[in-house]
Amino acid sequence: QVQLVESGGGSVQAGGSLRLSCAFSGGTFVSYSMAWFRQAPGMERKFVAGITWNGDSTLYGDSVKGRFTISKDNAKNAVYLQMNSLKPEDTAVYYCAALYSVVVVTGLEDYDDWGQGTQVTVAS
Repeated sequence: QVQLVESGGGSVQAGGSLRLSCAFSGGTFVSYSMAWFRQAPGMERKFVAGITWNGDSTLYGDSVKGRFTISKDNAKNAVYLQMNSLKPEDTAVYYCAALYSVVVVTGLEDYDDWGQGTQVTVAS
């Protein structure tokens, strides 16, 4: 089975940066589009960023455009989320997700596999 393991979460001050990593195993990494979602307490899980297998197409949620960058390294079976200019409203559990598809979509119901999540807390 596909296994996704996130790392890199933590606590930062507003305006700071974090880089999240997601390690993929148990499948053929390049057969998947990858994405990051986040979920704050009491909120629905929302799309943050997605990337196609070769990185030629990316999507971002409106709230993170210009601040977050998704990337991947196929040699390492890893996807990353560079988060800059963090805001308190970015506080959430961040999940890595994999979709067995050549395209990236924003609906969480479409994704096949999920990581355990990593907490990101941004203090004002």
